[in-house]
Amino acid sequence: MRITVVRAWPERHEQVELQLPDTATVADAVEASGISAEGIAGYAVFGIRVDASVGLHEGDRVELLRPLLVDPKDARRRRAETQAPKKKP
Repeated sequence: MRITVVRAWPERHEQVELQLPDTATVADAVEASGISAEGIAGYAVFGIRVDASVGLHEGDRVELLRPLLVDPKDARRRRAETQAPKKKP
């Protein structure tokens, strides 16, 4: 089956197309891709977080996820604090 493995940074990305057996898992795809998994926070298939032991299907895109630099809830709170309060009509 045909699989794509992707790792992205803010200004660049790596993408590898692979031909793997039908029994391949996320871990198999990452290993076969040759892309370094150093500093990876997890894996996703088409944006849905998965474990490395999950089986893959034809055409899947395995994504290597970076760690979050800021908690999204904290970032939203900070943005809300800096914005002027909205006036009610």
